[in-house]
Amino acid sequence: MDFTISPALEDLRRRIGAFVDREIIPLEADPAAYDAHENIAPAPLARLREKARAEGLWNLQLKPESGGLGVGRVGMAVCYTEMNRSIFGPVVFNSAAPDDGNMMVLELVGTPEQKAKWLAPIASGAVRSAFVMTEPHPGGGSDPTMMLTRAEKQPNGSYRIHGRKWFITGAEEAAHLILIARTSDDPRTGLTAFAFHRDAPGWRIVRRIPIMGPEEHGGHCELEFDGLEIPPEDVLLGEGKGLRVTQIRLGPARLTHCMRWLGLAMRCVEIARAYADVRYGFGVRLADRESVQTLLGRIAMDIEIGRLLTMKAAWELDRGGLARKEVSMAKIKAANTLHLAADSAIQINGARGYSKDTVLEWIYRYARQARLVDGADAVHEMVLNRFLEKEEGAFWNWPVGEGA
Repeated sequence: MDFTISPALEDLRRRIGAFVDREIIPLEADPAAYDAHENIAPAPLARLREKARAEGLWNLQLKPESGGLGVGRVGMAVCYTEMNRSIFGPVVFNSAAPDDGNMMVLELVGTPEQKAKWLAPIASGAVRSAFVMTEPHPGGGSDPTMMLTRAEKQPNGSYRIHGRKWFITGAEEAAHLILIARTSDDPRTGLTAFAFHRDAPGWRIVRRIPIMGPEEHGGHCELEFDGLEIPPEDVLLGEGKGLRVTQIRLGPARLTHCMRWLGLAMRCVEIARAYADVRYGFGVRLADRESVQTLLGRIAMDIEIGRLLTMKAAWELDRGGLARKEVSMAKIKAANTLHLAADSAIQINGARGYSKDTVLEWIYRYARQARLVDGADAVHEMVLNRFLEKEEGAFWNWPVGEGA
């Protein structure tokens, strides 16, 4: 595993970092730049998106033929962390969840016709999207085999959907949605993935679920399906392949969360260090206090561990592996590191950190959901234990290359 990056990738990282510093971070201090749900408002977002596109900083996650930069998963690990040093960063570059995960899975599993219909408008920034999977009790959450939403096949080959979903990120503003529903009771081939447009009849948004916030654009919504009809040409990968589509999507999507969370953790350290450098108490500068130094040192180490785990998972994905074990480890570490970094930075900043004079309180509230979304910590720890039981000592093996 050689994590040396190319000069071209380093140049891209630097350009993204400069854009974030110059164009995005200054907006965080402007109350007018926020929408009602504490994300970037439409007008400044549209302006920044045009600038990012003009500077060639658009759709890092997609291949050139799909309208992207084709940097691969390792390249994304380098650049996503840089772009998310700002709370507004990813959406400006069209690399925010859930759109980036939806674009990546459509690029991998879509037919040419499906890519033109469902992927291209998201890639261009014309529409937003959502991934419709999780359900309220007793339906499926982290365990998709518990899914209750059903897709009944009709004589004309179409499917009618009945059921309820919730905590669907971005649903209120999504035009293109990917739905996972049950087409049989088989534990492995019982799920199917569908694409549908928001204007199709037979479904509705029951509510935008209030959360601790802040929220992604389009919120987290509860949906009801009461006869939504989806034609056979909008089935992704084929009937019974829904679990496969889910696995293809969630692995890389979880990893992009890790990349972004590490960027926010770095920003927390930047804010904490800047304040500690100038703040005095009882005649001593905070930066000179051993307690502050050890706290920042621990966070710096944890961020580096998270970076290495994330990079290893990205490397494994780029070489064709599923990286399930690696993604789970990265997800646990990055989520907890973000929470620790935000909490510690607030502590170092004192009352200032608890106020809205910095973005630390925004990051802190956002960080709490990191330990839940795309699988709670305990679920990923259980996954790792299953690998340990199966592989035993081989759990820690190094990849073996060719040659002497």
